[in-house]
Amino acid sequence: MGRYVARRLLQMIPVFIGSTFLIFAMMYALPGDPVRALMGDQSFDPAILAAKRHELGLDLPLWQQYVNYLTGLLQGDFGTEIGSGRPIADIIADAFPVTIRLTLFAFTFMVIVGIGLGVVAGLKPNSIRDRGLLGLTLVLISMPSFVLGYLMQYVFAFQLGWITPTVQDSENMGDLLLPAIVLGSLSLAYVARLTRTSMAENLRADYMRTAVAKGLPRRRIVGVHLMRNSLVPVVTFLGTDIGNLMTGAIVTEGIFNVQGVGDAVYEALFRREGATVVGIASLIVLVYLLCSLLVDLLYAVLDPRIRYA
Repeated sequence: MGRYVARRLLQMIPVFIGSTFLIFAMMYALPGDPVRALMGDQSFDPAILAAKRHELGLDLPLWQQYVNYLTGLLQGDFGTEIGSGRPIADIIADAFPVTIRLTLFAFTFMVIVGIGLGVVAGLKPNSIRDRGLLGLTLVLISMPSFVLGYLMQYVFAFQLGWITPTVQDSENMGDLLLPAIVLGSLSLAYVARLTRTSMAENLRADYMRTAVAKGLPRRRIVGVHLMRNSLVPVVTFLGTDIGNLMTGAIVTEGIFNVQGVGDAVYEALFRREGATVVGIASLIVLVYLLCSLLVDLLYAVLDPRIRYA
């Protein structure tokens, strides 16, 4: 197991470098000049502009700028915003915990409700509740998150008055409830359908018939034998979906005015602060990689037949 983990950690290095380089290159290719934008509409001396670019290293080739950025990143230095002069690490420290909180809230809602609905439908395939789950998940899958967000905001805030239209306190879990539900709804539909399909398939497996023939209690048959094997594909989806929730939070945060990563990325793109976008994206890439490793390790916990050499 230890050797497998070490090998996976080594494999993450080229993946991280390749991913961050692509993001860095895309930001480099965007039109506009952050130094010129810093000057505003006032007249400027081209020599001063060139000197400022040289000071910031923006006149260097792309590969050299990336090497400088990666070197600073390995030392814990995310750089400094050109416009505000604020360290990017401080911006991330303010925005990232908010998005993490929203993501974990949405993830918890997605796991509990999604797996619960999938289990209820999967134990009785082709029943009324199974068809009801199919209809509900089709509606959620076909509805974009921004449409669902504005719809929920209109119903619960403007019509019923149960909540405020926008989040007033990003640290208040009550304020984050509706954004978390909107954020996790699409993934919830996939989790429910995947759980239902996996359970319905495993119900017909030979080991299930053997467990019933041995006279095991139904609670043990369902909770130990059926659930553990049925959750392997679900865990695969959940592990990769954490990163999707973090990136999807950008739209949800915009709808509900949550001051998280989405707001920071939008402001950085508007001012063409590429280092801020790359810094946030680098952390999201790390989350993807670590979640992928965790999912692989959970396979052996759920299915004893899986072993890592």
